[in-house]
Formats: sequence, C-alpha cells, structure tokens
Amino acid sequence: MNKHRWRTLLILLVLGGWLWLANSGFAQEAAAAPTGAPKEKTVFQTILGSGPLGVTIWVAILGASVTMVTFVIQNILTLRNDRLAPPPLVNSLRQVLGDGNYQEAWEICNANRNYLANTLKAGLERIGRGKDVFDNALAEHGLREAQVLRTRNSYLSVIGVVSPMIGLLGTVIGMMKAFTILGSSGISSPRELASSISEVLLATASGLFIAIPAFISYYIFRNRAQMAIVNAEDRLNLLVEDVPFEELQGVRIGENFSAGEGAMSLGDSESRRVSMALTTNCPVCNASISAGQNPCPSCGATLAWKE
Repeated sequence: MNKHRWRTLLILLVLGGWLWLANSGFAQEAAAAPTGAPKEKTVFQTILGSGPLGVTIWVAILGASVTMVTFVIQNILTLRNDRLAPPPLVNSLRQVLGDGNYQEAWEICNANRNYLANTLKAGLERIGRGKDVFDNALAEHGLREAQVLRTRNSYLSVIGVVSPMIGLLGTVIGMMKAFTILGSSGISSPRELASSISEVLLATASGLFIAIPAFISYYIFRNRAQMAIVNAEDRLNLLVEDVPFEELQGVRIGENFSAGEGAMSLGDSESRRVSMALTTNCPVCNASISAGQNPCPSCGATLAWKE
C-alpha cells in the first residue's frame, strides 16, 4: 500500500472515530433524570449548536487530531534502522566499495533515498579532494538529513502545544456566550446553565485528549530517531574506513565522472603504469580489467601496459 493510500485510510479512520463518538456514548441521555429535565446533547449536536466560530474551532481540533495520528504512523514507518540504513543496501555498497567501484557506489546511492545513501552520496562526490573534505561532507550532509527527521517529529510537539490552546479558545468563547445569556435573563434554570458550561468545557478536554499523546509520541520518537541515526552513522563509517584517499586524488565521482589527473600521489605516468604479469585491476579505479586493455572500461583512464 503506497503512502497516499495510507494517508487516506488514516483520515477515514480518524473521521469515523469522531463520528462514532459524536453519535454514541460521549454524551448519553441520563437514564435516571427526573421528568422534564433537559436531555444531554451528543458531541455532534454540541458542535452544530456552537455557531460558525465554534464549528471552526472544532474543525481545527479535528484537523490537529488527524495530523497527529498521521505523523505518529509516519514516524513508526520511517524511524527504523532498516529504513535509514537498509541491510541489502549496506551489503551492496560494501561489495562495490571493496572493489573500488566508487562511481557505481554513487549510482547506487543516487537510486536510493534514505539517510545512509544520501549522506554517502555527498561524500563520494568529494572523494577526490582528500579525506578531510570527504569527512566534512559526510558530517555536514549527515546533520542535514538528521535535521529533516527531527523537524518532522517536532510537529508533534507543536500539536501538543497548540491543541490545548484551541480547545481553551473554544471554552472561553462558549463561556462568554453562556454568561451573556445569564446576564440578560438571570438564573432561570441552573440546570441548563450547568449543562451549557459542561458542553463548553468539552473543547478543552478534546484539546488535552490530543495534546497528551502528542507530547508522549514526540519524546518517544525523538529518542528513537537519535538511536536510528547513530546506527546508520556506524554502518556508514564501517563502509568508508578502508577508502584509499591518497590514490584517489583528482578523481571526480558523480554526474560529471572523471578519473582525474594523477589519481595517485605519484606522477601521472607512474600512477597508470600496469604490469601484465602482476595485475588485472585498474590502478585508478581498481576495477577488473583484461591484460592489455586500454583505456579502462570503468573509468576511461589511459593505462601504460608493460611486460
């Protein structure tokens, strides 16, 4: 099931839950109420009777609840070790990087969209500039990817703060309306006044009903995100710990791939000199090549074969 179907199903479930509460047990008729006592209203009747401004506030409360549940489900599906650093991707990159096929590793990262792939891709694009630049690229892009995950989770904290305020606003408006009626007609029916006050307090209760799980979810997912990020960083560091940066000076990885000039610390002629008897790997990209093959089919470097 794709992301759009999940969101549609989620919204329908939340709306169905609200309608069920509105038409059933949230405000049932008092069984033992004396004859002639006013009947208690359902949530749905209370919302419709609150006026245009009250209906707007209730729509905002409903929207906050739908948004909260959406972010909770999204974080459950996203903040996992196998989503930030999928084991099949790690195994594939380990094999490719071990063979020295850095351009292929970049293409694999470019085809995937997760924390590990996006961070490693940024580092590979700067691999020919030395280890310090490579490490800085990993750190900078890793912080950026982590910030995206934390920002998405921070919306739960925003919902936890805003939803009680929305509910309190509905309560204040309802109390103003109730006391306006009280000031104009007096306490003709204390029972109706108490019923009206209980109805307006329902908005505050609804706001708190959303805020409490939102705050709990925020702190849970904050810690969960940190653990998943640390796990992905550990796997990333293991992948790149054996990269021969000195041999890759001048190599350009990415869309504008280039084997560079002087891929090793030696001169250009020495760095690309290959013995037919001792090696079948390209000295520039370490890809497997046939003896006498020129140029390298992987990186395009011109090789100087010798007997």
